[in-house]
Amino acid sequence: MVLPQLRRVRWAVRATLLLGVAASVIANILHARDNPISQAIAAWPPLALLLTVELISRVPVHRRSLAATRVVATATIAGIAAWVSYWHMAGVAARYGETGASPYLLPLSVDGLIVVASICLVELSGRITALQPADATRPATAAALTRAVTGTASAASSAPDAPSVAPDLIPVPARNGTRRQGGTPNAPRPRQVGATRTAPGARARRSPAETIAEAARIKHDRPGITDAEMASALGISVSRWRTVRRETGAGDELRLAA
Repeated sequence: MVLPQLRRVRWAVRATLLLGVAASVIANILHARDNPISQAIAAWPPLALLLTVELISRVPVHRRSLAATRVVATATIAGIAAWVSYWHMAGVAARYGETGASPYLLPLSVDGLIVVASICLVELSGRITALQPADATRPATAAALTRAVTGTASAASSAPDAPSVAPDLIPVPARNGTRRQGGTPNAPRPRQVGATRTAPGARARRSPAETIAEAARIKHDRPGITDAEMASALGISVSRWRTVRRETGAGDELRLAA
């Protein structure tokens, strides 16, 4: 499930939690005496539970001791709210015509809904928080790849067009006037204008932008690749690979495994 879908589900779960808390608050107010102070006291436990669940679902904790402390506190507040609201809702249900076991079972449906919605909200918030950093780095990586590919395409389009016909041939005179058998001098050997000599098996060196684009493609196929493996896949040394990353500023986008 992608991040936007998780966020929509979280809003639906939050609305469900609000519905359960609203039902508990209304039952508590109906059970209280007909004065604002009594009604405020009766309505407070479910509201406190709602605020606590919102806090633990929105505020991350990086220490286990603090996480355990707030879980214990939340469980305590939930227990108090469930106990108080249960008897208040049971009394209200009996007052308004419910008989037999119904007054004692109806509160369980409300409290159970609140518990399930609270757990789902905390779990969804944790997953969304875990997915947000990875999702935030994708635009930067995509932008770096776009810049690299665009720069390569621009360099190729700005280069002079290659001749469509065979290059001119320049005769190369024979060395020291040597002759072949039969008394004829050596025929001139053709040589392409502008040709460069390349050692056998040598590979043309990529530009830094091309190297970053190729590295991004390799990392997409092999997410757990290390620096040494990446350099080997690119056909360059590890020091050269790190230099290219430093020069292009692609260290964060192409962070590899240790």
